[in-house]
Amino acid sequence: MADHKRIDDVTGTATSGHEWDGIEELDTPMPRWWLWSLYATIVWGIVYVILYPAWPMIHGATEGVLGWSSRGQLEQEMQADAQRRAPVMNAIAATAIADLPAKPALMQAAVQGGAAAFRVHCVQCHGAGGAGVKKLYPSLTDDDWLWGGDLSTIEYTITHGIRNPDHAATRTSQMPAFGRDGILEPAQIADVVSHVRVISHQEKPSASSARGAVLFEANCAVCHGPAGDGGREVGAPKLTDAIWLYGGDRASITATVTQPRNGVMPRWGARLDPVTIKMLAAYVYSLGGGEKAPAPAPAAATAEGRGADGQP
Repeated sequence: MADHKRIDDVTGTATSGHEWDGIEELDTPMPRWWLWSLYATIVWGIVYVILYPAWPMIHGATEGVLGWSSRGQLEQEMQADAQRRAPVMNAIAATAIADLPAKPALMQAAVQGGAAAFRVHCVQCHGAGGAGVKKLYPSLTDDDWLWGGDLSTIEYTITHGIRNPDHAATRTSQMPAFGRDGILEPAQIADVVSHVRVISHQEKPSASSARGAVLFEANCAVCHGPAGDGGREVGAPKLTDAIWLYGGDRASITATVTQPRNGVMPRWGARLDPVTIKMLAAYVYSLGGGEKAPAPAPAAATAEGRGADGQP
């Protein structure tokens, strides 16, 4: 390997003095524009390190003389958005949930806010459109409600959840495990299932369903009602329609009677503010299965034929 430099005859460029097997390395200088670009990026890097967060530390990072951070910018934008939405949010907060439908613009705003909250907190179980997941999570788009589908009832369910331990206000319905706990024999469970499938218009009456009707009256009617129409006071589902969470075929009903699932829904009152819950209730109500609030019971009549308030 030669250790001297010379000018290459072909290119006119100095050699680096390195040679391998007769091949010499040229010492070609970098283009000016490339060098200036390199110097500019070095200067920019130094300026960036001074102005913005750059060097990671054990706790956080260097802040930079500008004090800017992406988290800080996001917080400012969220605060600005909260201020922009404050009048509507305050109006929703000040309006009783049962009165929202009487204020269409406010109801629409609540539905839109609830839709956004639903996409964050609820789609994981109930699906993007609230249609639920078969044999796992109920649909919110039909008119089958265990405890009722008016705005106030939906709000209560979202707030307190279903079967939350150590929470006295939670919704609770407890169906006995008729098979697991030996309350009914397998043959008796088969008869009860036959009766349920008859009242849900899936089978024709039979000797099995006739025996099941007697067992149903003795064991099931107290919650589901004598005709199987359900009982909202205890959250017992209706058995006479075609809406089934865990399936209405014989095998699925048998499994439910043998050992109920007893699903759990979080109590969002411990995680979300009251206005967000109110908006969620409005959105769920708008999905298609919402019901009007029950009409108040008439005042009791007195002996003089007047109501309790003294009016005819």
